[in-house]
Amino acid sequence: MKIIVPMAGMGKRMRPHTLTVPKPLIPVAGKPIVQKIIEDLAKVCGTGIEEVAFIIGPAFGSAVEKELIAVANKLGAKGSIYYQHEPLGTAHAIMCAKESLDGNVLVVFADTLFKADFTLDREKDGIIWVQKVEDPRPFGVVKVNEKNIITDFAEKPEVFVSDLAIIGIYYFKDGINLRSELQYLLDNNVREKGEYQLTNALENMKSKGLKFEPGQVTEWLDCGNKNSTVFTNSRILQFMHDAEEQMIDNTLQLENATIIQPCFIGKNVKIKRSIVGPYVSIGDNCFVENSIVGNSIIQTNTHIKNDVIDNAMIGNFVHYHGELKDLSIGDYTTIK
Repeated sequence: MKIIVPMAGMGKRMRPHTLTVPKPLIPVAGKPIVQKIIEDLAKVCGTGIEEVAFIIGPAFGSAVEKELIAVANKLGAKGSIYYQHEPLGTAHAIMCAKESLDGNVLVVFADTLFKADFTLDREKDGIIWVQKVEDPRPFGVVKVNEKNIITDFAEKPEVFVSDLAIIGIYYFKDGINLRSELQYLLDNNVREKGEYQLTNALENMKSKGLKFEPGQVTEWLDCGNKNSTVFTNSRILQFMHDAEEQMIDNTLQLENATIIQPCFIGKNVKIKRSIVGPYVSIGDNCFVENSIVGNSIIQTNTHIKNDVIDNAMIGNFVHYHGELKDLSIGDYTTIK
């Protein structure tokens, strides 16, 4: 099994946090988004993940590349890095990793977290994971027949086609066939709304007799902007708490402080005269004092003092003293 992870986007809706790190490396419940995605996919795939190929922007830098390779290696898989130099659509992004498109292939876009209870059936021609949505216009969608086989694909339809939105996870039994269909789009300049779309390749594959089935997830969690990421953090923390996972490092120093679960607390964190939780993630080497913190993500090496914060997302190496709420503060910031 190969896992292909297109993640070259700039993450503009997540600024200022993506000014210093790519969006897929922003932590949710103590782990980078992309690491959580890959680990969750590994659970449903079973054994045999041989490679994880990441498609990134050329400006991401060597430190990011090393971190991504380490994510793959933790699963016992080879990590590969490919570059997408222009944002030319989903099909173009996947084709940037064409050398890795063979055998069984999973494609996952790196802002899709999910909760699921299934085992991947590798004998299917293809599986496209979907979720019902109220407004399907921002998404690719599918239609299915009475046998639960996908009959139509549509990319961001202005007129209603279906409310089954594609959530960004795809399985292909034959990666070489996928590569051939994507290459056809590029060679023949087949674009939709100015970009090379994966849904066009899926439509071509379906017309040649391949059967695609919809996959279902229990919950689909978005990390597209600050508010959705904070909400996703709360849901993942709840899942971890329900599964009785260890979420608080034993190096935590508490002084006249209370933690309301579920929370994730990293290494070498000190909490003094404060109430933290529920639904708070705090990264390594942070110090929280004289504060009330709820429903928030605080990254690493950050000092929070004299604050009452909620629905907040605070970056690395931040020093924040104040009483504001609903925050979104990037890395290396000082506010007093």
